[in-house]
Amino acid sequence: MSLLDIKNLTIHYETDAGCVEAVNDVNLKLEKGETLGLVGETGAGKTTIALGIMRLVPDPPGVIKNGEIFFEGKDLRTLREKDMRKIRGGRISMIFQDPMTSLNPVKTVEEQITEVIRLHQKLSKAEAERKACEMLELVGINAERITDYPHQFSGGMKQRVVIAIALACNPELLIADEPTTALDVTIQAQVIEMMIKLKNDLQTSMILITHDLGVVAEMCDKVGIMYAGEIVEYGTLEDIFDGEQHHPYTVGLFGAIPNLDVETDRLTPIEGLMPDPMNLPEGCNFCPRCKYADEHCKTANPVSHEVGEGHFIKCHRFAKEG
Repeated sequence: MSLLDIKNLTIHYETDAGCVEAVNDVNLKLEKGETLGLVGETGAGKTTIALGIMRLVPDPPGVIKNGEIFFEGKDLRTLREKDMRKIRGGRISMIFQDPMTSLNPVKTVEEQITEVIRLHQKLSKAEAERKACEMLELVGINAERITDYPHQFSGGMKQRVVIAIALACNPELLIADEPTTALDVTIQAQVIEMMIKLKNDLQTSMILITHDLGVVAEMCDKVGIMYAGEIVEYGTLEDIFDGEQHHPYTVGLFGAIPNLDVETDRLTPIEGLMPDPMNLPEGCNFCPRCKYADEHCKTANPVSHEVGEGHFIKCHRFAKEG
């Protein structure tokens, strides 16, 4: 049984201006101990999937229109909010995008770490404080700083505190939403190294949301390439980075990465912009930007085709009939 199994997940934001089709018919699987990377442009729907798993999609305007989210065999969509609270923060935890705004500025680090520990574990106040000190040390911060406030920490240290909070209850699944975006390159490397170590030490499964294919190559076992609310390519790290068959969008992403072994004057960007999620194309969402697009692409939305074991591509070019 998979740790996480998402089937046909569809999430829309129904606003006065119109319906934002943020996530459309997404299927994902994650086994115990694995790391899944979700890659795509801003607005592709990566964070909305994470909020859907956590049952934190803002309602209104967000609506989970369809789909099932199985966590260890239980459909999270069917749970009462009271039962979901026991899972959220305890067995499934999330590192939110911006550490600057994720922490409460008027509470000490100790208060914020012990709060999640005491909510999910039957520990006394003294035991929770001791565990909070251990978690700070685990992420490389001196336990003497436990009584400091968030403004007394640098950006990188705030991110470490957020990671300490997320891992405080040893969750089975950790969702990391762009955990290194707000950090400089040196601190990014330190945080990535620390997360890999903690994941291996605690045997935690992880969903990593990022724009950075370098981070994906460093940390992930499986990769999902997202475009306009859909998973357009899904497979193992080797399928995505070393495989011969790719979705045109995946080819475009790799084409926009500089190659240190080849001297070029300019990178090759993907022409055009991602479609408005309130007005998606009738056929393939990537059709307006795809050099292979034909009339069939403009009218028919493709299905995912398995081009290798566990390697799926959502493109008409990979249909079995040709």
